[in-house]
Amino acid sequence: MALQSRVAGAEAGERADRIWGSAGERWFSPADPIWQVHLDAAMFVGGLRALLLQSLHPLAMAGVSDHSGYRGDPWGRLQRTSNFISTTTFGTVEDAERLLARIRGIHRRVRGSAPDGRGYRADDPHLLSWVHAAEADSFLECHTRYGAQPLSAADADVYVAQIGSIAARLGVPEPPSTVRGLREVLASYEPELEGSDLARDAARFVMFEPPMPVAVRPGYALLVSGAVASLPSPARAMLGIRLPPGGPTVLNAGGRAGAAAVRWMLSDPPVQRARSLRAG
Repeated sequence: MALQSRVAGAEAGERADRIWGSAGERWFSPADPIWQVHLDAAMFVGGLRALLLQSLHPLAMAGVSDHSGYRGDPWGRLQRTSNFISTTTFGTVEDAERLLARIRGIHRRVRGSAPDGRGYRADDPHLLSWVHAAEADSFLECHTRYGAQPLSAADADVYVAQIGSIAARLGVPEPPSTVRGLREVLASYEPELEGSDLARDAARFVMFEPPMPVAVRPGYALLVSGAVASLPSPARAMLGIRLPPGGPTVLNAGGRAGAAAVRWMLSDPPVQRARSLRAG
């Protein structure tokens, strides 16, 4: 699948062999909710939703615009995100801690100024908390809507705590450990959010200008429709997103179809191996 290969990257096989084949202690097991969420195809939708939601914080968006190269190398950014999630969720503790240390080092060097003149730092705990909350909420919300097996309320709380334990190691202070706590954190950022020019430009790029072959764009459009449908309505309004006739119902159907198609096409040996481990 073209989309999957672009997200995973050219070295996906080598990384997968290391993540799944290396012996050693791991933070999580196949029985954990974080495995269920992060192995599901709904993550493709959740990743797009997270990008759209995160863009609404003007300082976070300025950092992405200045340093991530999302326009010049959007697939590279997605590949790095995919590698981070896979390594910290399924990899050995040694590999996960090595990756986290490298990212913390990068964050210490990333800083600049937003268009309004305010300074930002990638290692700012306040910004890290926003990025984490938006990401965790997006993965959980899209899994609830489009995942093969939605989590129970209790397992959803466990998922929030588990992904929060990774965020804490990255520098997020006191990440939420329950769904209710996650919602409270997101609500606390509402006064800081805005549909800036940078955010709207990023949304147009993500939704309408992905650098991919025309043949795979219909499938990508289904994933985008799910991401848009799952956004809170105030977020859509800030990004200037207008719903089509039928509104969220139509878009949710697209999201379900897109996730189901990806799920059907996921045939990489590492994924099959992971599913076998979980089933066992």
